[in-house]
Amino acid sequence: MVEFLERKLEQQLYLYQSFLKIYEHHSSLLDEILQLENPCQPSFGTRNDLYIEGVVNDSTISLVTNLWEDQTITLRQSQQIWTLGRDRINGIHIDNPYVSRYHAMIRFSEDEQSFYLVDLNSTNGSFINGERVYQPTKLKESDRIRLGTLTFSFFLNTTTKFLPDISVKLLIQSNSEQDADVKTFNYSSPKTRILDEQADDTLDMLHSIGVMNQESPATSISKLLNVEPKSEILDYFLGK
Repeated sequence: MVEFLERKLEQQLYLYQSFLKIYEHHSSLLDEILQLENPCQPSFGTRNDLYIEGVVNDSTISLVTNLWEDQTITLRQSQQIWTLGRDRINGIHIDNPYVSRYHAMIRFSEDEQSFYLVDLNSTNGSFINGERVYQPTKLKESDRIRLGTLTFSFFLNTTTKFLPDISVKLLIQSNSEQDADVKTFNYSSPKTRILDEQADDTLDMLHSIGVMNQESPATSISKLLNVEPKSEILDYFLGK
């Protein structure tokens, strides 16, 4: 009985260590598997904000993605075919060792006005919502795509809405707030003005007793600090 419990404990420990090793290297993939097993289970992996958005705007078809060299970019292709893979010649270059050189493509169908995911005989496969893709598969809003171990979302944008003009009242309010910001930035408090006036009076006094001439205050003060105090200054301040 004791040996049986020890073997069972060893098996559980081995599974736990294997789980940690898998999660360490493929946390997003493991998290997605657990999500598919139990959609109500909250995700405990890091949030994945990678995405591709298919945009259909009149006659202009494009993809918007943040998979392209760590920046968000709009990609247009004359044949409306965007390849994804590890090779830099791809329209969307993916630097991931589990992604094939030419892993998959997203193409747009003019007839159906839809985007399709096509696997290019990749080694580790292409998946949509956990199911492997063996033939061109239509993409829908919020689909989860996985290429190798890289997972991202697909969004579909087929509607453009033109918003009404901003009302004159709001425009005036916006301009007033901007003017208020400028006035606040340039505003001089009464206390500051008093100090400035006192400084001017002091400079006039120093000019009158001959300590400072009409050159710049900074130059005169610099000279004043480099000479012995004159008796006129002492007499003036002692008299005050």
